[in-house]
Amino acid sequence: MGVRTWLVRLVVLPLALSAALASASEEALLVEAINTYRSEVQRCGAQASEELPPLTPDSRLALPVEGPGLQEALSATGYPMVNVQAIRLSGPRDATAAIQVLRESFCQVVLDPQFVDIGISRNVRDWRIVLARPLMVGRLGDGQAEGQKLLERINAVRAQARQCGNQSFSAAAPLTWNATLGGTAEVHSRAMANGNFFGHQDADGRTPGDRAELAGYVGQRIGENIAAGLDASDKVVDGWLASPGHCANLMNPQFTELGAAYATDPKSDAGIYWTAMFGMP
Repeated sequence: MGVRTWLVRLVVLPLALSAALASASEEALLVEAINTYRSEVQRCGAQASEELPPLTPDSRLALPVEGPGLQEALSATGYPMVNVQAIRLSGPRDATAAIQVLRESFCQVVLDPQFVDIGISRNVRDWRIVLARPLMVGRLGDGQAEGQKLLERINAVRAQARQCGNQSFSAAAPLTWNATLGGTAEVHSRAMANGNFFGHQDADGRTPGDRAELAGYVGQRIGENIAAGLDASDKVVDGWLASPGHCANLMNPQFTELGAAYATDPKSDAGIYWTAMFGMP
């Protein structure tokens, strides 16, 4: 179990928020801004982050700005945390100013793929932002059996037209299971779990296309979605649907095959890692 808190005090000049969003609370606007930030590849220090699914607001994490310590407060709410980190800001007048500070000073926390839940509270210009990963409660089958569940859920998604960010997709034909892609996905999920990293490029510098080719998959196109910290296939797909890039892979009519799997390692930051590999032979 990990608990960490940061405090920053500064004065930030306020920036105007979009009039279309004016009716939402500043806390909700900041959650939206953080999720938009996470949904795109970002540069944080010397590293680039992957596209990340959105964080889910959880009222148990919206702790009073002035209150007990983090661990004591979360114990009182009953949130089943594995790891939690909190950021305190003093100065930002609104969500636009707050996300600017987070991007500049706390990108490593905000872009950490292990976190799946968020709670934000505010008292005028004081903010408390809590990001957390809960205990896994899902009862999962073996890695590729859950990959088959992902396939079923993805095919249900593809059966309906939808919008992925700025892209519109018509309904697409269902994908079929490919055992080679499934095995390749499981190997990459295991590599992420055991190596405690989150990325499309593995420790040897291989890309998804490289791994598929080495496994013997002969195809014209390869795509890959990854996720971490989520303990059910439905949660994984819902997270991908909320991320424009991941959603586009789910709906891409050029893909015809899928292989997917998860792997776990309790010593890793996120605990559980998922890979879905899309192919077109």
